[in-house]
Amino acid sequence: MSRRAVVLGAGIAGMLAAAALAPAVDHVIVVDRDELPAGPEHRKGVPQGRHAHLLMPGGLEAMERLVPAVDMREHLLAAGAREVSLSSGMVALTPAGWLRRWRRNDHFVITCSRALLDWAVRTAVLRDTTVEVHRAQAVGLLGSARGVSGVRLATGSGGAFAPAFLARHGMRLSPDGREGELDADFVVDATGRGTRVVSWLHALGIRDIREKNIDSGLVNATRVYRTPPGAQDWPLTLIQPNPYTGRPGRSGMIVPIENDQWMVSLGGSRGGEPPKDPEAFLKYALDLPDPLVGRLIAGAEPLTQVFTSHSTSNARRYLEKTRLWPERFVALGDSAATFNPLYGQGMAVAALSALKLREVLRSADVTAPGLARRVQRAASQSVEAAWTLAVSTDVLYPGVDGGTPTLADRLAGGYSQRLTRAATGSYTAAAALWDVTGLRTGPARLMRPGTVLAALVGPPLPPLSGPPLTATERVLLSRITRTPAPVTAQPDGSV
Repeated sequence: MSRRAVVLGAGIAGMLAAAALAPAVDHVIVVDRDELPAGPEHRKGVPQGRHAHLLMPGGLEAMERLVPAVDMREHLLAAGAREVSLSSGMVALTPAGWLRRWRRNDHFVITCSRALLDWAVRTAVLRDTTVEVHRAQAVGLLGSARGVSGVRLATGSGGAFAPAFLARHGMRLSPDGREGELDADFVVDATGRGTRVVSWLHALGIRDIREKNIDSGLVNATRVYRTPPGAQDWPLTLIQPNPYTGRPGRSGMIVPIENDQWMVSLGGSRGGEPPKDPEAFLKYALDLPDPLVGRLIAGAEPLTQVFTSHSTSNARRYLEKTRLWPERFVALGDSAATFNPLYGQGMAVAALSALKLREVLRSADVTAPGLARRVQRAASQSVEAAWTLAVSTDVLYPGVDGGTPTLADRLAGGYSQRLTRAATGSYTAAAALWDVTGLRTGPARLMRPGTVLAALVGPPLPPLSGPPLTATERVLLSRITRTPAPVTAQPDGSV
């Protein structure tokens, strides 16, 4: 019997879910309300699309397993993405001080625009599978609380379903032709932050979904600049927010992306939001705990306006904990949980969740009883790890909505402070943090004896008094900046 799966949403979560389903069914149909661009271009349906993104190691590893016929790393680099080693290619000011740069090339992240990443993932999946992508808007689920049997789709304003699509898949149309019902043996909701999964499940009779929202009021402001001449290999630069001062968190980062460009993102929690005005944007960067980001962009050529976003809250739907879960339906990616984008884990969680779907499908048919619930629960493991990291920090900022620091949060915060301080002069401590934030391992990694000992002993090397720039980078900084602040020579921090 022919099996059909329908994936709602053609973003990274949706395309990777389609890749996971392709070996297990005869047809995979992905539907999205947006007209998908032919190249790496921005589209409306990605709330954080204009802002900085890092593809963490755990996410890349999951993508490579989901699309085995395509070397995802090489595919992304060939498209223009950059690869950065956190151990040697990053200059970062943490709440405990500057991280050193080590003579080790490891803990790599991929940096590029979200538009390029979306396009690269989509083209890789479509190249390696028989997945189809069609334009339509999901408006509901078919079935009952015991099982989903398909989806309800709408054409959107002024649109119409393609005749070939209708003929091939036997969709039943409403009298006006603007809505239709499409049967499916399995359905994945990957519609993102704007998901209506709770109301859809409520309509089927599932009404016990617990939700939680933690909102620090973070605002992101981003502008793209042309990389200054000679700065093509400038390190990833990050000024982290400090959640321990009782004041709003403020951050700034310079991310090297495709086409010899810098994506500069500023972030501020409630009461410390970055501005949209270009001159105020620069002043905000210069007023960060260290002015490095501001100094670097002061003389750089801006290529875009300043884009801002308020879609930054942590929101979780505990779908895996409902008393009853419908067969043949799962919700992945941002449809299950969204995270403060400052931590850069949303895409990796989506990839790891899709990988869980594939692993479960290797031993069972898509219609097997209990399979959907197994997938939803398995996917929640990656969600929980990222949620704990994001929320335990965000609740410490003043004015946060949705929660207050618990004793566990404060204990975790105290340990995090010690470990971060140790990481400023200990590769062992730094590597543990990168393993966890990169979603290569779970939070238990932080409690291994070697990591705990590193946290207790503290940094064996003295703190740096300024950013760990090489001699060449210090000369370049002096040349490209046009602010009057003097450049103080610092040791390069290499160990």
